[in-house]
Amino acid sequence: MKKSLQVTEPGSDSDGIDQVHDQRIVIPTKFVSIADSLEKREHSRFLTSQIPTDLSIQVQETTFNVHKYPLVSKCGYIGRLELQPSISNYGYDLKLENFPGGSETFEIILKFCYGLPVDLNPNNIALLRCASEFLEMTEEFEDGNLITKSEAFLTFVVLCSWKDTITVLKSCEALFPWAENLQIVRRCCDSLAWKASRKNSSTGDAVHEEGWWFDDIATLRIDHFRRIITAIRAKGITPEIIGKCIVHYAERWLPGMDMEIEGVRGYGHGKNELQFSICSQKEEGGIAHSKEQKAIIESLISMLPPQQEAVSCKFLLQMLKMAIVYSATPALISELEKRVGMMLEDASVNDLLIPSYKNFDQGKLTNSPERCTMHDIDVVQRIVEYFLMHEQQQQQQQQKSGKCNISKLLDNYLAEIARDPNLSVTKFQVLAESLPENVRTCHDGLYRAIDTYLKTNRSLPEHDRRRLCKIMNCEKLSLDACMHAAQNDRLPLRTIVQVLLSEQLKMREEMLDKNGNTSEPEGNQSSTNMEIKTMKAELENMKTKMEALQSDYSGLQKEYGKLSNKPKNALGWALSWRKIRNSFHAKLDGDETGDGQQRPNPARKRSSKRRSSIS
Repeated sequence: MKKSLQVTEPGSDSDGIDQVHDQRIVIPTKFVSIADSLEKREHSRFLTSQIPTDLSIQVQETTFNVHKYPLVSKCGYIGRLELQPSISNYGYDLKLENFPGGSETFEIILKFCYGLPVDLNPNNIALLRCASEFLEMTEEFEDGNLITKSEAFLTFVVLCSWKDTITVLKSCEALFPWAENLQIVRRCCDSLAWKASRKNSSTGDAVHEEGWWFDDIATLRIDHFRRIITAIRAKGITPEIIGKCIVHYAERWLPGMDMEIEGVRGYGHGKNELQFSICSQKEEGGIAHSKEQKAIIESLISMLPPQQEAVSCKFLLQMLKMAIVYSATPALISELEKRVGMMLEDASVNDLLIPSYKNFDQGKLTNSPERCTMHDIDVVQRIVEYFLMHEQQQQQQQQKSGKCNISKLLDNYLAEIARDPNLSVTKFQVLAESLPENVRTCHDGLYRAIDTYLKTNRSLPEHDRRRLCKIMNCEKLSLDACMHAAQNDRLPLRTIVQVLLSEQLKMREEMLDKNGNTSEPEGNQSSTNMEIKTMKAELENMKTKMEALQSDYSGLQKEYGKLSNKPKNALGWALSWRKIRNSFHAKLDGDETGDGQQRPNPARKRSSKRRSSIS
């Protein structure tokens, strides 16, 4: 909706009286004739008339050569000034510093002062309102002055329309602090919040569904967006809707937020490509762009509703990555980590793969493996600690625990980061042991992660291998995992022996479960008990033999160390290792057959067949 200011001369049918509908004003006849046209030249504006101008006004880089009387009669600011005589031929000089809206807005003000038609519309109303306040165009100097007209248009026309209010609010971005002091921003934000909070809200004839206002709000600057969200929250909008609006805004203003990190696929190339992507995003707009992005991230984090159902865990982790990239306030990063910890069971492995942005930003990539890891392990460590603290509080309140899901998630995460050749044993061990022992009911996932780490770090010393394998409980491995581990050359000998013992136990228990029956006669029950006692004795005997075998293995290692300076025969060493393992299997089978003459056991026959097939 547009309104024009029409100019009439004295003696016309209107008699120079202002009326509400056509908004007419009266100015002296001689200035009506001089203001017929405004000639534009480079960096200056000249009024083409027969009466010479007597005032030169500079606004920004543009100079306006005008008549003093029309401006003084409506602008209190210019009337109060002690004008300095001009060194040129224009009478007086005046320079308006920090004029709201610049030269284009001042040109519209000139037209209004000279009585030329002026269109008030959503694009210029905030500019004219602030400029008229700057020039003190009040009713004291003339009835129906520009302050009154612009204020009426803003209140009765703009604020009644959703789209016009959005337009005015955008134009206020360049009018600080005038738009704030005149309450234009506050009134626009309150109007938008009221319209957005209405049920079955509509703009025009069409009725929109929930969230119809997200797109328009997302185009606003972050400080205006924050004020609208605050006003909407005060009107009782649910946290879920506010969370969706924040997510929508983040997707628009943070383009790098949805970047997925699919693990360490091809470590060297992948890392360089990722770091280049991060660097290019930060340097694309320079320092100013980085500061703007940081301000957006910090504002969005502080706006998040406290309810867990407001936003997803995936979004929180995306915001956490962006907060780390742009070095957000540590308190906000810590708050995000706590919130992620409370919802960790809803996360996925890819969400937890947070690259170590700080290594690239600091430009101090030292030779220390602790500082060159592909992923930020410390962040995940803190998140797991927050999760355990939250779970402890949940248990005190006798609520459902999600530790079982977390054990699988953490084991899969360990398997992903185990591909990083710069990941230290200490960090891997600390993260693996962060969960209590009773949380993992099965250690298959942990075994897969350890095996991946050993496969990546093939030159790992023997004591570090034993240190890693101590994390794993062989008794909690499935039968398939035991069979795989029994022939895994990367595991230490002690672990292999433990796995073999565990495999035997599981096979025996499986056979007992198949053959056993709760309604067996007492004779069969006593026979089963005897077998269990015999098995325990065999286990003790096996442990003794294991210690002897480990002593032999240590001797072989020493001999191998002495021969390390000589040309090595890798095939011969592999054959020697197989002979050791075969001799160990032969001892086991010999013990079993020796006992089997007195007490046949189908479970041991099955174990021997499986081991022979594996070999």
